Amino acid sequence: MREYTIDLIPGDGIGQEVAPAAARAIDAVAAGEGFSVRWRERDWGSERYLKDGAMLPADGLEQMADGDGIFLGAVGHPDIPDHVTLWGLLIPIRREFMQYINLRPMRLLPGISPRVIGAEDLDLVVVRENVEGEYSEIGGRAYTGRPEALAIQQAVFTREGIARVTRFACELAGTRSGRIVSATKSNGIIHSMPFWDEIVAEVAAEYAGVEVESVLIDALAARAVLKPGSLDVVLASNLFGDILSDLTAAVAGSIGVAPSANLNPTREFPSMFEPVHGTAPDIAGKGLANPVGQMWSGAMMLEHLGEDTAARKLTDAFEGALRDGIRTGDLGGTASTADFTDAVIERL
Repeated sequence: MREYTIDLIPGDGIGQEVAPAAARAIDAVAAGEGFSVRWRERDWGSERYLKDGAMLPADGLEQMADGDGIFLGAVGHPDIPDHVTLWGLLIPIRREFMQYINLRPMRLLPGISPRVIGAEDLDLVVVRENVEGEYSEIGGRAYTGRPEALAIQQAVFTREGIARVTRFACELAGTRSGRIVSATKSNGIIHSMPFWDEIVAEVAAEYAGVEVESVLIDALAARAVLKPGSLDVVLASNLFGDILSDLTAAVAGSIGVAPSANLNPTREFPSMFEPVHGTAPDIAGKGLANPVGQMWSGAMMLEHLGEDTAARKLTDAFEGALRDGIRTGDLGGTASTADFTDAVIERL
């Protein structure tokens, strides 16, 4: 029997509920497809930070390096600044394991009403650069506490970083419509965005049949709401991709359904799979969380592992439950996290 070693990090808030729920569904589909998952559960996150002063152990990345993947719930705590939790766990994993592609698909799922008119045919993938760009560590503060206080944040765009995410987007577009929309702001951000546009155009020219449309981010945000069906593959920097993928999830009904994959395409390191949503402390521990985003992320993980049939069956199962009217509160339903998970496993 094939076995995969996956590090399970439920994290904080509703991550503690949706990650185990999705793991149950993955185990169920695995049992029917002739493979198993060895879960290495990690109690890393904000509770550990409050106790020990660190989100993960000093050798945490080393502990995960020999695994086949990482399955993350959510990270964040009301009593800890968000930049502390994010830079204490999520971003170090992305960067040390060179997960330079953040893949965020979104389409209108069965049984869900879109939040905007015209989103019925929404079916897109945001390809987000994941390790540089606006989310740089370079910068600092000076004159703290004084009227002259200042903060400097340096965005970092490299030729290789832009080229490799563009290549990924072009190859993906070649399996879809061949259309890419590249998010930019070259009219206002005078150095990095024209550089982005130039490298995107240069790399895309190598791919016959792939067309790139460069669209300013403010106009693109409006287009994602007014004409979401006009988008297929969206190529974006770290910040722009982060914002656009949350926006398109909301257009499609709920951020609770949105999945993501943090990919190391060379497979030198494990890739990480997580829902886009946060920890939702207002509903944490109440059994109300929507596990679809986590399950969809699990299906992306199975596909990455080469278990395409299992990925398709898991997707069919949660889509089938939604189609049959089994929905959590964020989608207008009354099902609990456990109710929805049981419905998915029943269909598997």
